[in-house]
Amino acid sequence: MRRKPKVNYDSQIDVLYIAIHKGKEEEFIEIAPGINVELDEDGKVCGIEILNASKFFKPVAKPLYHQLELAGFK
Repeated sequence: MRRKPKVNYDSQIDVLYIAIHKGKEEEFIEIAPGINVELDEDGKVCGIEILNASKFFKPVAKPLYHQLELAGFK
């Protein structure tokens, strides 16, 4: 059984972090401006970091919220 990724958002520094698996970050690769993929010592992805997350998700936030309302999530 695969574990679900753990998602954390730090509003003070506006960073969204998705932990794929436990492991110490050895290096990271910037795949797009403000989006980093963190790699463990074996070169496997251990996390994804999105800087300035509120700005990054702003274009999809309203439509997503609306879809959640329609689906009964409030």
